[in-house]
Formats: sequence, C-alpha cells, structure tokens
Amino acid sequence: MSRLLTLIRSDVGAGLLLLLAALTAMVLANSPLADIYSSTLDTRVRLGIAEWSLEKNLLLWINDGLMAIFFLLVGLEIKRELMDGELSDPRRAALPVAGALGGMMGPALIYALINKDNPATLAGWPIPAATDIAFALGILALVKNHIAPGLRVFLLGVAIIDDLGAIILIAVLFTADISSQALTLAAVCAGILALFNRFGVTRLWPYLLVGLVLWASVLKSGVHATLAGVVIGVMIPKKAMPKLEHALHPWVIFGIMPIFALANAGASLDGVGLHTFTEPVALGIVLGLFFGKQLGVTLACWLAVRFGIAQLPTGSSWRTLHGVAIITGIGFTMSLFIGSLAFSSGEYDTAVRLGVLTGSALSALVGCTWLILSRKKHEC
Repeated sequence: MSRLLTLIRSDVGAGLLLLLAALTAMVLANSPLADIYSSTLDTRVRLGIAEWSLEKNLLLWINDGLMAIFFLLVGLEIKRELMDGELSDPRRAALPVAGALGGMMGPALIYALINKDNPATLAGWPIPAATDIAFALGILALVKNHIAPGLRVFLLGVAIIDDLGAIILIAVLFTADISSQALTLAAVCAGILALFNRFGVTRLWPYLLVGLVLWASVLKSGVHATLAGVVIGVMIPKKAMPKLEHALHPWVIFGIMPIFALANAGASLDGVGLHTFTEPVALGIVLGLFFGKQLGVTLACWLAVRFGIAQLPTGSSWRTLHGVAIITGIGFTMSLFIGSLAFSSGEYDTAVRLGVLTGSALSALVGCTWLILSRKKHEC
C-alpha cells in the first residue's frame, strides 16, 4: 500500500493519471455514451447573483475557471524559479532558456510551413510550441535512472520558460474585443495586489479575494481569464508562496489537469483514417511536436554551448540531452488548451486533439526508448 501511495504522489503517478483521463475521454467520445459526454460538457452553468453573474457551458467553466487555478500555480512556479531556483542564476538558466526558445520556434516553423497556404489553419501555429510540465516530468521519471539528475532540472526549466512563452502568446494572440470598463477594474485589482505585496501583507485570503474579482474582471474584459491566475501568482509574497503552492499542487496535478484532459481530449474517430493525419492541422501539430521540438531544443542548446553561453549539465551528454529534447514534444495540456483558443469555432477540434495526442505519444515513447538505449550503449 505504501508503494502505491508513493507512486500516486510521484511524477509518474501524475503522468499516468493524465494518460488515464485522456484515454477515458477518447473512449467516451467513441462509445454509446458519446452524446451524454458531449451534452454534459455543453450544459449551461450560471454562477453569481442578478447582474453580477456569469453563464457559460461546463467546458468553458473548466477552460476559463479551473485552468485559471492551473495558471496561478504556473505563476508561482515561475516566480520561485526566477527568485531562488534554476532561473535565478544567469549561467544556470542559459541552457534551459536557449532550449525553450528553440523548442518554441522549431515546432511553430514546421507548422507554419505546412499551413502557409491556408490563413485559417495557420492560426494554429502556437499549438505545437508548448510542453506539458506534469506529463513530461512523469514520463522522464520512468527513465530517471538512465539520465543525469541535472537533465531533470533542465527539462523543468525548459517547461517553465515554455509556459511563460505560452502565456505571452495567449495574451497577444487570443484577446477578443476589449471592454475598457472591465479591464480598468482588472487593473485596479492588480494594483491592489501589488500594494498588498509592497506593504508586506502575508495572509493569503486578501490576495485570493481580490484575485477572484480580478479573474471575473479579466473574463469580462475580453482578455483570456487564465492570465489572471498568472498575475495573482506573481503578486503573492515570497513568504506565502510555499504554503499556497503546497496547497494547490495536489489539486491541480491530480484534479484540475485530469478534469481538463477528460473534457478536452475526447476526439471522435468517426470517419478518421490515415488521410486525417495528412491534413495540414493534424500533420503540422504531429511533426511540430515530434520533430520540431527535439530539433529546436537540441540545436539551440548546441549553439548556446558552442558560443560559450551555457554548458551541459554535469554527467550528461549530447545523446542524453537529445533524448530529453524528444520528451519536450509532449504538449498535451497546454497544446490542447491553446488549440481550443486558436480554433474556437470547433471546426478543427478532431484534428487538434488527434495531432496533440499522437505527437505527444510519439515523443514519450521514442524519448524513453532513446534514453534507455543511450544508457545501455554507454555501459557497453
């Protein structure tokens, strides 16, 4: 029993739970329960009182509401790494920064080349640029005995910077018509949070209370609501961060992310065949995640080391770093999320989901195999 609990609480357990949620979604979407699955996600839910209320379907509450909490945790992780972690030292941060930038540009370029003749599908270029922290670390934990410890830190750094890049893309590319009144209220809330931080308020409830108003204001403003989570996370004072991060982590990893996967990974396979993967959206995502990520990360890291900007983690080699670079092609949560924003009409839902799932699965399988074989070859 103790071993089971240890597994459940580990990176492996988090990755397996996400995988189980995704598989469940696929089964539901392709079973006699498909209509119930779809109608449940379309159920309208109203929260609030009178004029101070919001009404959305369940899927949007998950994507705009629960994912804001996910981004709150991301904001806390980014701030912690910048203040005290791997990203606080420019020399240590150089390699993951280079890897993250290459890992975003490579997939985006491949997707754009495949979709260059279709402006409608070209909008999906940010989809394969993302890396899923929980899933990638979960997969890497399966082969942790085959790599230097520094490579796990490298992957974490790449994924965190990758998330920061995704946040910027969401803010710039997926902002709808702006409501100046709501945006002004959001700015006031952000200012209040900054004052709390400046004057040493360490209790969490004032931040979370004002943060709730901030989230609702951002949602009404036309800017994507999940960005409110990042703002709140960055404003939380250093002393209060560990407590909130510790409290949020299990809920996000074992609750919110599996719920998101269950709601977003269900792709109907009706009419799907090999031809589906030759269509520009699915093909661009698969090739972007699998080839673009590993080539972009590896090449950018090689250039950084070649010009003396960075150095490889102790005990690692180019072969094992390349294996970790392959694993960064696990996009999953963030890629599915960006896909829902890039193609909000739902026209390319199946292509996006199949592309993300296929590209992520290939990256996980080939990455693990590569690292295991690299260790065996080294021992020989």
